[in-house]
Amino acid sequence: MLDRSDSKNKLVVRGAREHNLKNVDVEIPRDHMVVITGISGSGKSSLAFDTVYAEGQRRYVESLSAYARQFLGQMEKPDVDQIEGLSPAISIDQRGVSHNPRSTVGTVTEIYDYLRLLYARVGDPHCPRCGREVTQQDAQQIVDAVMGMEPGTRFQILAPLIKDRKGHHQAILDDVRKAGFVRVRVDGEVRDVDERIELDRYKMHTIEAVVDRLVIPEDGGNGFRSRLADSTETALRLSDGIVIVNDVSSTPARDILYSERLACPVCSISLPEIEPRTFSFNSPHGACPECEGLGTQMKLDPELIVPNPDLSLGEGAIQAWHTERKQGYRWRMIQAVCDHFGIPIDVPWSELNGAQQRIILHGSGDEQIELAYVNREGQHRRYRTQYEGVIPNLERRYRETDSDYVRDKIERFMTYRPCPACGGARLRPVALAVTIAGESIDRLTGWPVNRLLAWIDELSDGRFQDMSKPIETSEPPDLLSMKQWQIGRRVLKEIHDRLHFLANVGLGYLTLDRTATTLAGGEAQRIRLATQIGSRLVGVLYVLDEPSIGLHQRDQARLIDTLHEMRDLGNTLLVVEHDEATIRAADWIIDLGPGAGKHGGEIVASGTVADVVDAPGSITGAYLSGRRRIPIPERRREGNGHGLVIRGAREHNLKDINVSIPLGRFVCITGVSGSGKSTLLIDTLYRRLAQFIHGSHEPAGDHDHIQGSELVDKVINIDQSPIGRTPRSNPATYTSLFTPLRELFASLPEAKVRGYEKGRFSFNVKGGRCEACKGHGTLQIEMQFLPDIFIPCDVCHGRRYNRETLQVRYKGRNIAEVLDMTVDEAADFFANIPTLKRKLKTLRDVGLGYITLGQPSPTLSGGEAQRVKLSRELSKQATGQTLYVLDEPSVGLHAADVDKLIAVLNRLVDAGNTVVIIEHHPDIIKVADWIIDLGPEGGDAGGEVVAEGTPEQVAQIAGSHTGKVLEHVLNGEARL
Repeated sequence: MLDRSDSKNKLVVRGAREHNLKNVDVEIPRDHMVVITGISGSGKSSLAFDTVYAEGQRRYVESLSAYARQFLGQMEKPDVDQIEGLSPAISIDQRGVSHNPRSTVGTVTEIYDYLRLLYARVGDPHCPRCGREVTQQDAQQIVDAVMGMEPGTRFQILAPLIKDRKGHHQAILDDVRKAGFVRVRVDGEVRDVDERIELDRYKMHTIEAVVDRLVIPEDGGNGFRSRLADSTETALRLSDGIVIVNDVSSTPARDILYSERLACPVCSISLPEIEPRTFSFNSPHGACPECEGLGTQMKLDPELIVPNPDLSLGEGAIQAWHTERKQGYRWRMIQAVCDHFGIPIDVPWSELNGAQQRIILHGSGDEQIELAYVNREGQHRRYRTQYEGVIPNLERRYRETDSDYVRDKIERFMTYRPCPACGGARLRPVALAVTIAGESIDRLTGWPVNRLLAWIDELSDGRFQDMSKPIETSEPPDLLSMKQWQIGRRVLKEIHDRLHFLANVGLGYLTLDRTATTLAGGEAQRIRLATQIGSRLVGVLYVLDEPSIGLHQRDQARLIDTLHEMRDLGNTLLVVEHDEATIRAADWIIDLGPGAGKHGGEIVASGTVADVVDAPGSITGAYLSGRRRIPIPERRREGNGHGLVIRGAREHNLKDINVSIPLGRFVCITGVSGSGKSTLLIDTLYRRLAQFIHGSHEPAGDHDHIQGSELVDKVINIDQSPIGRTPRSNPATYTSLFTPLRELFASLPEAKVRGYEKGRFSFNVKGGRCEACKGHGTLQIEMQFLPDIFIPCDVCHGRRYNRETLQVRYKGRNIAEVLDMTVDEAADFFANIPTLKRKLKTLRDVGLGYITLGQPSPTLSGGEAQRVKLSRELSKQATGQTLYVLDEPSVGLHAADVDKLIAVLNRLVDAGNTVVIIEHHPDIIKVADWIIDLGPEGGDAGGEVVAEGTPEQVAQIAGSHTGKVLEHVLNGEARL
């Protein structure tokens, strides 16, 4: 028992009963790295997140003022007797990845904010038109530029006073009136200063004083020039160096901006003041006006319009027009075009030349063709017309239609393409023309973190490489002037430090312009981890959820060093983890078990690595000691002799590679993080096969072609995306287990007497569900700046159904009690019902015996969601020619559960199918029949095939990081 005098050195949890925890008492040493491990479902997250972190969050909310708490509501206390020594807690989990397309790696890490500041203060502005460095303009130069306008041009001289600011601005208007001006332009409209001008104080307004209204004379006399010079000087003086010449002769009227500060002497282009918001794609001042800062626009994609180039026009290659029906106006038009231009109608689309494809897609231009048709009366008619083309036709219909249905149908053939105006850079030309050492801000954000870090070191002569040293203030680096160095050195150090932290957590391959929506859960978690390191907080309890996910073994050491650095600052780390290297690097280990679900929730072992290894009941200790291990297969499958060959893959960082994937084997694609694994397997192979086999409209990665696609009859991507986004979705509904379950309850005598159909037992429709919570079982409480929380419905108490529905029972259990069963419990309960037994067995086979049938899908981890999908595929009849694609199925799995997963994957391959997975887990890689290792590094330094072959063959390749890991694993050596 903990001594009171020592309580400040330990975090003590007494009587934790959240979820499956069995009245757990545990002592956690403070200022240590503590790993909580155990088999899947043993209660790790219940202890770390649902008990310790939840109580820390609740105490934080209670510490706020009563005024603040009224907006947050009441947070329920975790089911625990007492927690002592609790520090302020920060959760760094895998959820919460932003779905905002404007959110990027740069904005999430705040590195882009520092880059904006750096470019605004020390950047060299250039003319966006000619590229010359801009110069200042004085009043005389401005007068000369205006005098160069056409004679007879009518214009106004305006002095900007307010630019995009909220407020009623009456004081500004009064000052204009007192200064003797009679007109003012407010939000683009010229008004008389004597009239009553009322502005909405909560909207943005722009106000300019009308200094003079002039017309360029034919002779350009000195009197006019003198008046123009006086008006220009007055405007410059009034607006602090900026004047607007409003040309009202042009249609529409246009503003020409002149500044005493920045202007191109050749192009007569004046630039606005360079500010940090000039480089913000989330601000109208910096965002590209065409794409509004998104960098992309939805455009019709020829690859989606013709998803299968192996089909001919006669076979319906133009999917967007459904010409395979051989009827209607569009099919006759295609026939007429082909007859006119001599385009073969029965030749595959891929064999038509570029000119022929261009005519079909983009039209005949001004050239007319003769179209024959039969009218409703059966009369044959002919007329000549221009052929619009598939893409112009779809663009026009999309632009002109008012029907959401038509727009949705056309959007199926559209994809996001880089904005033609900014080229995907998101910013206005003015921002893109500002450089530092010859590099624009969009180029920097397109570089991988490692390359950008090297550029910062080069720019600063390596003065920040030792982050513990103070900033040197002597002579500037070679690439910067003294003024630039004095202004930018602190900003450069902040950028350097944050880039360094990202590289240390294995994210050196990411680019700052990569959108947050494309990040995997592990990547997003490590980004937040790097951000927390940069904050340099002390005395904090960090709760992390498997930070090693998605990380190659090569990079584990750097991640562990980062975690140790956080600990050494004086923080406590509570890490839920299965990775062996991380477990061995922990100061303290808490092993939960001994089983999953109701069989778990107990402390099996607590102590150092040696203590856990010696614990007789610890499965984790058995794997750490080698008493239990996943065996290496006695032989590798030879496959069926056929294969898929990807030719010329060059999407993202792939280097125009050719990759052969043997069929009928268990294939593992490996490589360091960012080497191109997902790009090759998911973006290129899966999406192209999905187009060919299933008619998918999702664009595939750039490649030449794929050989052997006819050898596969189905391609299934079992990813880690949620099986549903609402609490109504659960494993029972997703696996179609819920339908026979409802049919069973509807067939019971009590249900028949009451007249209940199977719909009565659905919580998605009215009738049997609880209407207070609409069948959710929980009520969602918005928490403002904190994550929303769900509390049980106070009418049905989380059971989802009304009282009458719950009176129907099978073997003493109602429908709500059945949904609360774990898969293991339900498998025994329904052992005599074959339809239910088969589906429950597949869930157990993938290691999900501990989850409940009605567990809301938002509470499932990515790995659990992936295994639910895998179980659904297992319950189907396999054809023996199916390609299964999986991305890191080992996520969230203990070594004992990895053993079960391998058995399931082997079942699929033994049935004649092909399983291709992206994986970092050494125990899965070593049992694969074939390995394709990409690299050698991540980002620009990756995208090449480093090694191919069996695990034994790859282990002999000197340049393969995966091979080095396999060499130790195959020899039975420790992995550290």
